[in-house]
Amino acid sequence: MVSIKDIARKAGVSISTVSYALNGSPKVKEETSNKILSVAKELNYVPNAAARMLKTRETKIIGAFLTGFEGSFYGQLLQGMKEVLNKRGYDLVVCSGSQSHRLLPERMIDGAIVLDASFSSEELLQYADRGHKLVVLDRELNHPNVNQVLLDNKAGAMLAVEYLLEEGFRKIYVVSGPQGSFDSNQRLLAARQTVERNQPIPPDETGQPIELIEMEGNFDKASGEAAAERIIREYTEPVDVFCLNDEMAVGLYNAVKESPYVIGEHIHVIGFDNMELSQFVQPRLATIDYSKRKWGALAAEQFLKVIAGEPVEHERIYVTLVKAESVRSRPSV
Repeated sequence: MVSIKDIARKAGVSISTVSYALNGSPKVKEETSNKILSVAKELNYVPNAAARMLKTRETKIIGAFLTGFEGSFYGQLLQGMKEVLNKRGYDLVVCSGSQSHRLLPERMIDGAIVLDASFSSEELLQYADRGHKLVVLDRELNHPNVNQVLLDNKAGAMLAVEYLLEEGFRKIYVVSGPQGSFDSNQRLLAARQTVERNQPIPPDETGQPIELIEMEGNFDKASGEAAAERIIREYTEPVDVFCLNDEMAVGLYNAVKESPYVIGEHIHVIGFDNMELSQFVQPRLATIDYSKRKWGALAAEQFLKVIAGEPVEHERIYVTLVKAESVRSRPSV
């Protein structure tokens, strides 16, 4: 393997001069620098990243840790991170799975942006205690080396459930995500709280309380299809369905198509995430919207502040309700 000693020997200069030239230092004359770079190219010199890291104590690489990569959601999130980091001279690597966790303690990256359920909060706090810089998107952690950039899941779920209730229905199915999902747990909790807050006391003129039926999903189309099959089996009157992400709502649409029931007439559906596909299903899916790219960009901006030792406060990504034809008012009787 070619070293800077080999380059120095062939170029007839000192090792320190080679080091300066390879790092673009103005201490080396342009003519000498060009000669050294030419020799380095001729010898197929590859910089030793580990050695450079030991000297500079940084890699200029940030890790984005994700639970998985399916769906359009992650592409927009990562693009937001990449745009901000690249402008500041950092590169982004995307990681998934427990084996990739070692990149942090081995300091192969300068820090991490985490949206990954495979990390326990205890593990992340241990890394923070050792000086590693982190931004978390999927949990609440209080530590000087950790910043939170969280989606306002509770506000989104409240908007969704109140929208369904305003349309006059009293039976709501909620299709949740995986048990370990922070976003799903926050949305489900807010849905429960919103229903409880809106229970008629005493019961309204119909005497009918609001019924909330919870079904566990997995944030994928298959679990939306499974939820639809149950809803169809139990169907006696028009119902509302709150899918805690759009992908499950699309799966529910697919299953309902094969039944005698119609979305927006018999089964009223709202999702969460406003993914691109939800804009093209018929009838148009009501959903909760926010900018995935902005979320990623803000996470990267916060990370750069943390790594620079600047004062930084936790941030929250706000959401809005997108009304659509998949939810219609209950006919008056």
